[in-house]
Amino acid sequence: MFYRLLSVVRRQRTGRGWQNRSSVSSGVSAAKAHSVALPAEAQVVICGGGIMGTSVAYHLSKMGWKDIVLLEQGRLAAGSTRFCAGILSTARHLTIEQKMADYSNKLYHQLEQETGIQTGYIRTGSIFLAQTQDRLISLKRINSRLNVIGIPSEIISLKRVAELHPLLNMHDLVGAMHVPEDAVVSSADVALALASAASQNGVQIYDRTSILHVMVKKGQVTGVETDKGQIECQYFVNCAGQWAYELGLSNEEPISIPLHACEHFYLLTRPLETPLQSNTPTVVDPDGRIYIRNWQGGILSGGFEKTPKPIFTEGKNQLEIQNLQEDWDHFEPLLSSLLRRMPELETLEIVKLVNCPETFTPDMRCIMGESPLVQGYFVLAGMNSAGLSFGGGAGKYLAEWMVHGYPSENVWELDLKRFGALQSSRTFLRHRVMEVMPLLCDLKVPRWDFQTGRQLRTSPLYDRLDAQGARWMEKHGFERPKYFVPPGKDLLALEQSKTFYKPDWFEIVESEVKCCKEAVCVIDMSSFTKFEITSTGDQALEILQYLFSNDLDVPVGHIVHTGMLNEGGGYENDCSIARLSKRSFFMISPTDQQVHCWAWLKKHMPEDSNLLLEDVTWKYTALNLIGPRAVDVLSELSYAPMTPDHFPSLFCKEMSVGYANGIRVMSMTHTGEPGFMLYIPIEYALHVYNEVMSVGQKYGIRNAGYYALRSLRIEKFFAFWGQDLNTLTTPLECGRESRVKLEKGMDFIGREALLQQKQNGVYRRLTMFILDDHNTDLDLWPWWGEPIYRNGQYVGKTTSSAYSYTLERHVCLGFVHNFSEDTGEEQVVTADFINRGEYEIDIAGHRFQAKAKLYPVASLFTHRRRKDDIELSDLYRK
Repeated sequence: MFYRLLSVVRRQRTGRGWQNRSSVSSGVSAAKAHSVALPAEAQVVICGGGIMGTSVAYHLSKMGWKDIVLLEQGRLAAGSTRFCAGILSTARHLTIEQKMADYSNKLYHQLEQETGIQTGYIRTGSIFLAQTQDRLISLKRINSRLNVIGIPSEIISLKRVAELHPLLNMHDLVGAMHVPEDAVVSSADVALALASAASQNGVQIYDRTSILHVMVKKGQVTGVETDKGQIECQYFVNCAGQWAYELGLSNEEPISIPLHACEHFYLLTRPLETPLQSNTPTVVDPDGRIYIRNWQGGILSGGFEKTPKPIFTEGKNQLEIQNLQEDWDHFEPLLSSLLRRMPELETLEIVKLVNCPETFTPDMRCIMGESPLVQGYFVLAGMNSAGLSFGGGAGKYLAEWMVHGYPSENVWELDLKRFGALQSSRTFLRHRVMEVMPLLCDLKVPRWDFQTGRQLRTSPLYDRLDAQGARWMEKHGFERPKYFVPPGKDLLALEQSKTFYKPDWFEIVESEVKCCKEAVCVIDMSSFTKFEITSTGDQALEILQYLFSNDLDVPVGHIVHTGMLNEGGGYENDCSIARLSKRSFFMISPTDQQVHCWAWLKKHMPEDSNLLLEDVTWKYTALNLIGPRAVDVLSELSYAPMTPDHFPSLFCKEMSVGYANGIRVMSMTHTGEPGFMLYIPIEYALHVYNEVMSVGQKYGIRNAGYYALRSLRIEKFFAFWGQDLNTLTTPLECGRESRVKLEKGMDFIGREALLQQKQNGVYRRLTMFILDDHNTDLDLWPWWGEPIYRNGQYVGKTTSSAYSYTLERHVCLGFVHNFSEDTGEEQVVTADFINRGEYEIDIAGHRFQAKAKLYPVASLFTHRRRKDDIELSDLYRK
């Protein structure tokens, strides 16, 4: 079958080629650069005339910014935008991506009416096929999330699939999802319409103008150097697509924008004998790795092969993207998949095999936001073949970021600052995108890990722990132990056990948690971000008091849990700070906050030679010694009393451990369990670890990993930044009033917003949910992002979850909102509102009853006998 079709293709290669609509035929005045000099200055310069650059220009102009110049090195919409397959899909795994795509859909739908430029928008709907039960579960999870944010979708029967698209072969399918409001559109025409609207709002657009580099002075954008002269500006936006990486490195202050291009293939056919209707649904067959849409009565079909072809690793190649060389041998697996799904296409005449570059990022998420190194330098690039779907929403969020200082949604998962320079190696990017591109179709099961670009950052203990059975995950390039496989376990089975149900590591983590509760465990937590802030006088204390919400003027040796807030009162950072001396502080933050925290501190700290900020992450190995026998181990190794009377909670002291001096010992574990954090100079790490394990043998010591830590912290209602907390979450919304110095009369960033919120009340509350009627062995597990229902009404989503081996229940954390049943507007959430509700957690379409609590489960382990404690205790005895 394949070879007969291929012979038809080869006969057609000399025939009529595929023609894209040329950008120069549009009504956008973008050829000024040939005859008109560039302006000497502007408020904003945007690089890139594709859908990203034009969307940013459109939204900035809509928000009132008019002094904007958009520069395109070729013609408008002649880059990746020109070759886009034109499929607008809202079915995404991340909520922020769903919202961006939904906004894009609504924007493109009305763009033709707004601008008069035809965009080819047709609402076709999409059908997502499932060949396996696991794929169907994944679709059900996506379906639940789409519904609660107002995007219509449903799981449909195979009979309904046949009604929607009669040409599909369904013999190997088990189910499908239908998203009726998805659409197809001409991406080049969308970009031209956006450019036209922006131009009418005052944006100046110049094509055939190349930016050579961005000028920077004292960490601030000052202008751009082009091949036609300089433009002074305050803001620069890099929307250069596949060239964003090179453009970032060409600056006077190089900026890392980690993305890499791969070849992307799709074919175009002539019309079927009975041409497809224009509203024929788009078909996505992820297990077959293909997508299929109507194209002029025929089809357009491409996909994401298992063995992609990276390109342009050596650097910049073309001004405008041309159709790359055909490679039918490479496309054969996708073509075979297409013919299995639509056998009637066997003899259909093919017009062209399109081969165009698409850019991909190291984690399959697009890149947006301000550079951590240069103020006023913004980026929007790396769309992972979803530029059309994300273009409208991403442009809106970036414009909000520039105009207001922050976007209207939490975009941390897309923020440029989630990456560091370590992800910008060309070799790393080339290898990683070869993994990322197939992952777009691979099944997204919980807790999967990238396999490429590993062992980039490791603890000095990596080899020791690996030899003892450590299984690893990666965070910000740092290897961290998940759990430790005991001798005799089937390692292959464990590595391959990827499931939405009870995982094979369940008993392993259970034994680690039990050891943390009853004896003592060691967890290597060296990946945590660590900063030191020192000064010659009181400058360090003064600036930290302004930057952090809690009072840091504590006695030397004390530890304070606090965070840096933004003007809206939301968490830019969640951390612990130890006061080492009157003029020196030690700050511990989550692993992936290394770049973000550094940028926030540098942005707000004054230029003062007497004030020093140092990143000491690499200087210290961190060991978390958890459990009731941790005090015995440390006492024996230090010959010092470590009981609470001598070493109270949240206390820090430099001590000798074994032969090693200068170990920073802190009485906290990030879990609520007793124990100590040891921050060890790296040259002593192996010695201290060996001594701890040797002495600890008599106390039942063992290694543990982050899965055990996750279970312990969630059952204690410990929220983590990046999972439960973000830049829109305030301390008052997550029960952290005690970590804010509101009543002390001291000013700090976010104080006014918190005072206002305290007066008006909060509109959401972080809540703990204990699943009631859930069978751990048989039912699907909650992981994150599950919808929460109160009295049958949607009120929020879970942010994280874990099985509590202590409570023998699943525990979820999530925010509860109070939406008015009449207007849908948010109302104040009170403790009474939380406590009076009946709750359910939706896991892939099945709702499980849950008990809601506003205080830590740790209260169960004390002698406080409040009424709610008794009720909860009764629950656990069932």
